[in-house]
Order: sequence, then structure tokens, then C-alpha cells
Amino acid sequence: MDENSFLIDSGRLSPAANRKKHLLEADPASRTNHMEYLPDMDQLSSDIMTKVMKTMNSYDCSRYTQEDVKRALGHETCSTEDFKALLSPAALPFLEKMALRAKQETGRFFGNTVYVFTPLYIANYCTNYCVYCGFNCYNDIVRKKLDMQEIEHEMKVIADSGIEEILILTGESPEKSDVEYIGKACRLGKKYFRNIGLEIYPVNVDEYRYLHQCGVDYITVFQETYDSDRYENLHLLGRKRIFPYRFEAQERAIIGGMRGVGMSALLGLGDFRQDALATAMHVYYLQKKYPHVEYSLSCPRLRPIVNNTNIRSLDVNETQLCQILCAYRIFLPYVGITVSSRESQDFRNGIVKIAATKVSAGVSTGIGDHENKYEGKDKQDAGDEQFEIVDERTLDAMYRDIKSEGLQPVLNDYIYV
Repeated sequence: MDENSFLIDSGRLSPAANRKKHLLEADPASRTNHMEYLPDMDQLSSDIMTKVMKTMNSYDCSRYTQEDVKRALGHETCSTEDFKALLSPAALPFLEKMALRAKQETGRFFGNTVYVFTPLYIANYCTNYCVYCGFNCYNDIVRKKLDMQEIEHEMKVIADSGIEEILILTGESPEKSDVEYIGKACRLGKKYFRNIGLEIYPVNVDEYRYLHQCGVDYITVFQETYDSDRYENLHLLGRKRIFPYRFEAQERAIIGGMRGVGMSALLGLGDFRQDALATAMHVYYLQKKYPHVEYSLSCPRLRPIVNNTNIRSLDVNETQLCQILCAYRIFLPYVGITVSSRESQDFRNGIVKIAATKVSAGVSTGIGDHENKYEGKDKQDAGDEQFEIVDERTLDAMYRDIKSEGLQPVLNDYIYV
């Protein structure tokens, strides 16, 4: 996809802001070096990024043949080379066999269960200019930050629906949504939910430690794309622009005491096979270094946003997405796989029978919009959404559909003593 198709119609920007926006788009020399840490950023003495990038950059998917795929499927344990073959175009004719193998691995490690959660967006202010994201600082949207009373009201609406696990999200603005504000929201969440995940801007080790003390069980950070050159062209302003700091977020969270970490590339930003390979290798190397941690993968594809309906993942179709998920499951059979409401109802109904172990329900990516969603009201005093969702099923509908597929929906499997 041409990167120019991501550029946002910024609407009512001031002349000075418009000039800065266009300069950032046109002149790479005007941007911060995306590979250099800012002074306040923790730097880890870790070789994981070097290993992942070396593996990704040496990957040539065209060199793998159908014989390589057959050998990979014949091995009891999937090696890195086997995984590369399963991601290659040569594996597409074997998708049915991959799905059968993936289903076996899913059953072996996760049984017949599918976990259900919902996200809660509490703020959409952002200081980054990521050209594909609806929250980006130059996109002309309705901005909102919930106060603690509003957050608790949203949490109660969600909890009353039966949800027991929540993922709290903010835009990436440390000024508008500081760590103390996020921590207070997490402490509130412990009144209503058994498990709390967090998807916010990357922070330092001590800040992850504080958030864990506030009740956070796991964090998710999307690298977006592992291609550092492509990353530089898509993230033009803000702390998110610093590629290595974002890459090491999960490791800092682990050092800070988090029970689990999740990661993903946003498929469609770069070469999706290279990004899928890098995502899995990121988990692979972290798991070797920190075997006590729970790991999960996601597989989001690009979706349209407010002011730009051209943002679509045109080069990653559902067949290719299924191939990636099956390859993930075969290579990393012990890792949870989440498929979000970005995907269609039919796709999610099918993939939970094969490889996925977690799905969202009752989803709103707007700010303060759950009551409207759950009670069928028109959108009122809510902040704009990050992206358009596809699957709008409620928890009741999702629960019913999972059971109809012969699976067991699970809302919580942790007991705290």
C-alpha cells in the first residue's frame, strides 16, 4: 500500500500546525532520529531486538517450497525454519492441513475454551503523529478524557453485562493520561473485574512496577511494524517514534513484575509475512529468557478511521490471516492468540475452532460510549473512536455463538487468595 494513502485530512488545524504537519511528511531531516532513545527513557542491556531483527531481515519467503512445508508439517516440534516455511506463499495450498494441526495444538494446550474480554477506552488524547491511527495528534476528532466518576460508571455498565476481564486503553499522551491517572483507573477496575490488562504508551520499569501494584495483570503493546525503515515513515512525531524503546516495552513490563505480556504487528503496514515472523520471534526469545511469564499474540489488520476511509488492509486477506494464525499456533502452541472485533463475525467464529483462544465482545473504541452501546442509545457525549470495528456482538451474543460451536466460553480462570 502506498504510504501516501495513510495521510490524514487534518481539518481545522491552525496554519502553523498545518505547516509543521506537512514538513514532517515531506522532509525526513525534520524528524527526530527514530533509533535514538530520549534522555528519560530506560535502556535495557538486552540482545532480543538484535536477534529478532536479524531473523526478520534475512527472511526470504520465496525460497521455501512445498517440500519444505510438507517437512514442517511432518515434524512433531516446529523449528524456526519450519515456521518460516509455514508463513511462506508455498504453504497456502496446505492451509487445510495447517488448520488441522493447529486445532490439535490448541486442544492440547487450551482444551475446549475461549476467553472473552472487552476493551475500555478512557482517553483519546495523543501526542504522536502516526499517519494510520484515528487518535493521531493531527486528526480532527472529538477528544475526551473520562474522569474517575465516568470511568467507574463505564466499568459498572460493563461488569453488569457479565464481563470479568477488561483491557484499559488510552491514547498515547503522557501529559493528558499520566501514569497516576491510569493507576487510579486500574485500582477502580479491581472493584469490578478479576483480570485487568493495559494497552497504553510504553513506560519505564518503575512505572510498570507501579501499575502492577495498582492491579494490572498484563500489558499489551503493538510494535505496529518491525520494519524500522517503514516504522520511521509512519511514525513522524512523538515518543512512539522511538523504535527500540517501543520494542523493549514488554521486557520492561516483565522486569516490573507483570504476570503477562502481549504483542503484535498491525498487519498491512509493512510486509505482513516479515512482520508476522518478527512478532512470533519476539515472543520466542522473550519466552526463552523469561519462561515464567504468560505470553499472547494478536493479529490486527488495518481498519478505516475517522477522516480517512482509505486506510484498509488490502494486502492481507482472510486466507492469509488464517495462514498466519495457524502458523503461530503450530510454532508457539502454548501462547494465547487474540482475535479482535476488527475481524468479521464469520471469521472469528471459524478461527476460535482452530487457533484463537481469546475474543473481545461488547466492544466500543470510543471514549465513554459503553452505556450508549449496551443500552442501544445514540452516540451522545462520547469521544471519537480509534478505528471502525466489524464484529459488534454483545457478550450474550458472543457467549451463545461460542457455545453453538461446541466450545466453552470462559470469563475468568484465576482465583486470587
